[in-house]
Amino acid sequence: MPRIHGRPRAGGRSLRWRAVTACTALGIAVAGAVLPATTASAAPDATPGTVVSSTPLASNLWIPGTGQADRVTYWSTGPDGAPVQTTGAVYVPKGAPPAGGWPVLSWAHGTVGLAPDCAPSVAGPAARDRDMDYLGTWMSKGYAIVATDYAFVGNPGVMPYLDGKVEAHNVVDMVKAGRNLDSSLSNKWVVIGQSQGGGAAITTARYATEFGGPGLDYRGAVGTGVPAYIESIVATFAPGFPPVALPAGMTAYGMYILAGLNVSHPELNVPSYLNATGKQWLQKASTMCLEPFENEIKGTVLSSLLTKPLSSLNANGLLSSYMGVPESGYDKPFLIGQGLKDTDIVMPATLLFGTRLVANHQPVTFKTYPTDHSGTMAASLPDSVPFVQKLFAGQTPAPGFGSAGGSGSVSGSAGTASAGAVGTLLGSSGS
Repeated sequence: MPRIHGRPRAGGRSLRWRAVTACTALGIAVAGAVLPATTASAAPDATPGTVVSSTPLASNLWIPGTGQADRVTYWSTGPDGAPVQTTGAVYVPKGAPPAGGWPVLSWAHGTVGLAPDCAPSVAGPAARDRDMDYLGTWMSKGYAIVATDYAFVGNPGVMPYLDGKVEAHNVVDMVKAGRNLDSSLSNKWVVIGQSQGGGAAITTARYATEFGGPGLDYRGAVGTGVPAYIESIVATFAPGFPPVALPAGMTAYGMYILAGLNVSHPELNVPSYLNATGKQWLQKASTMCLEPFENEIKGTVLSSLLTKPLSSLNANGLLSSYMGVPESGYDKPFLIGQGLKDTDIVMPATLLFGTRLVANHQPVTFKTYPTDHSGTMAASLPDSVPFVQKLFAGQTPAPGFGSAGGSGSVSGSAGTASAGAVGTLLGSSGS
């Protein structure tokens, strides 16, 4: 395909292709005059990663250091396993690509909301300064960045919030879409993510090789603020419990989870778990972006909206299969960063997750930082940047479990004991 500075010509097609298409269209039109009117048109190519359309991304949404950015609509996989059109953005650094093309980071964003107008490729990130500074650091290291909006964010519908496998498909297929859009992108890639995206990144790490196929060269992952064992926390909610209002963010997340479950598992009849006020909030969760939703739901006691315990949603481990982050099956190294002052993600749960990964002999590097949820992103860069550089260099970072800059590891009986202690604190049996 002809290129201008490594990118497709307008519309992604050459003049020759347009001429052939015009002739083909004329032939079809002539044939249509004599063929029966029932002749069916060909189905669209819904192969994961196929680009449906692209347009230049608004310049105010560019990551610092970007040379070219596009908003793209591409095919991925939805909660029912069927093809779904998804949107995202492709950011290419300034200058000429290195030999073999720009190494690719697939960015999994944090919670922004579930509705189409909440998409980062439309409205930008929820925490703009934080995310732009973080992603700008990666861009300055010479990485192209592809960033999915996740299924139905940016397109009509409601995002299946925290549906890990759907998010993993979206993240992987965004890499394919980026490479289909721009030939300067390498097939070598790493996934990075924060908060909701931290869980998406680590779940992607479990399925990346399988979902990517032989055309991609997956190297590893970085996830910060990973929401581990959220399913166990959700299952404790019941009418009257907990009896107090949670922080606005956690209440918003809770309603987003129920709205996402309602999309991925309509057979659960999620609205039947809510009273009239709860159903109103469920509708708002499906249509409001994070900041206005947090402001409006602040002070609401989540348990006061329930008509029956949410534990019954977990029949046959459904909640775990829906939002549980896998404890095993990883084939490439990955790093998890956790803030010790994080109140958005229940920190003991993430520590439990880390110790179970170690006990299961997974290739994890687990680091803690003396900061909060948002602060973990910047605090982790001194560890995550060299970690990712090693991945792209074909090296295997040694697994470890400790504080920032530490080299200690937890394994065997020590890891099991730590997991048991934190598990007792959580009252969780894991997933």
